[in-house]
Amino acid sequence: MSERPLVLSPLVIAHRGACAHLPEHTLAAYARAIDDGADLIEPDLVMSRDGVLVARHENEIGATTDVADHPEFAARRTLKRIDGVPVEGWFTEDFTLAELKTLRMRERLPQLRGIAHDGRYPIATLEEILGLLAAAVAAGRRVGLIPEIKHGTYFRSLGLAMEQPLLDLLAAHPCTRTLPVVIQSFEVANLRWLRERLDGRPNVRLLQLLDAPQAQPFDVQAAGGALRYADLASPRGLREVAHYADAVGPWSRAILPLDARGALAVPTPLVADAHAAGLEVHAWTFRPENAFLPPALWKGDAPATVNADGSIAEMAAHLAAGVDALFTDDPALGRRAVARAQGWLP
Repeated sequence: MSERPLVLSPLVIAHRGACAHLPEHTLAAYARAIDDGADLIEPDLVMSRDGVLVARHENEIGATTDVADHPEFAARRTLKRIDGVPVEGWFTEDFTLAELKTLRMRERLPQLRGIAHDGRYPIATLEEILGLLAAAVAAGRRVGLIPEIKHGTYFRSLGLAMEQPLLDLLAAHPCTRTLPVVIQSFEVANLRWLRERLDGRPNVRLLQLLDAPQAQPFDVQAAGGALRYADLASPRGLREVAHYADAVGPWSRAILPLDARGALAVPTPLVADAHAAGLEVHAWTFRPENAFLPPALWKGDAPATVNADGSIAEMAAHLAAGVDALFTDDPALGRRAVARAQGWLP
C-alpha cells in the first residue's frame, strides 16, 4: 500500500487549460487557467515526427486545427489504427514541429462554445508550457503541472516513446524540479516504469486514469491480457494500483451516478475504497454547459447554456463525496465550488 499522503485540500485542475473560454491546450487557455486560480494545469501529450512533446488531446489534429485548409498537407490525410480503433485524418507523428507550428487551433465544441477564437493560436509544446509555469512562479503564483501521456503504447511502437523525454524535460526545468507534478495515463505499464525511475523526485506523483468498467488499458489489450478498468477500480485492484500510483482518476459518474430523475444519486464505494488503499481521487470532467450537467441541474432547455450554478453544485456534491481534485474546463468555477464545499460560499 502507498504511504504517500493524501492532498490536504481539494485541488482544482484546469482540464486542457481554461477550455470553456479558449481553445484547449493553447498557451492562452493555460494562462487564463492560472489567472483563474487553477492549482494544476493539464497538457495532454503526443509526439511530433521529430520527437517533440506537444499538447494535443489526441494525435489526430483534423478536428482541432486548420490542417485541412493547408493544401501542402492534403496528401498526409490517412487512415490509422490508434489504440485498436480506426481513425482517419492528420496525425502529429507525420509532421515536424516546424510544420505543426504553421497550423492554428479550432474550437473542439463549436456548437456549444462558438468559433470566435479559431485561427488565433498555434500548437503549444511542453517546453513552452513549462516556460509559462516559470513565468507564473516568477510572478508569485504557485501552480503545478498534471500532464497526461496519450497513446503511450502506440507512440512507443513508432520509436517515439514519451516517458523518458517527459522525465528529461521535467528535470531540466527548475520549476518542475520543485513544483507539484502529477503524471497521468490510461495505461498501466508506463506508470509502473515511471515509478521505478522517480527516486529522488518527491514532487512528482503518478495518477492511474480509469475508463469505462468493461474497457481495458490498451497496453494490457495489446499484450493479450485480461485486466479491465473494473478490476482496477475494485478494492483489490486499488490496493494494487497503490503500489505504483498515488491517485486514480475516474469519470465523475463512477462516483455519483444519476438516479431515475436525472439527479445525482448516493455515492458509490469508489472514493472510500480508494482512500482506504491510500490513493487520492481526481474526478473528471466538470464542464459548465447544460449539455454536460445532470438533467436535474439544467438551467432552461438549451444544451449550450452556460450554467455556472449547476456546475458549481455538481462539483460541490463530488467534493462532499470526498474527491481530492476536480478536472474542470472552467477553473474559476472550480475555485468557487471548493469555496462552497469549505463553507466560504452559500
